[in-house]
Amino acid sequence: MRIRVKVIPHSKVCTITEGDVLIVKLKERAEDGKANVALIKLLKKHFHAKNVTIVSGFSQRNKVLEIE
Repeated sequence: MRIRVKVIPHSKVCTITEGDVLIVKLKERAEDGKANVALIKLLKKHFHAKNVTIVSGFSQRNKVLEIE
């Protein structure tokens, strides 16, 4: 399953808001891929998935992710 995600790094709380686009707020900064690692861990837990990969948008706030 592919989903579109908008990431908001360096927030005060970690939250996931579902809609047309999944909006994910992360505490981590967008430096050295820290926010991407936190995003993958959070979505694995949220969807109870074994594998989550970033298909496009690795260095952008708008991303497309593949969830298995």
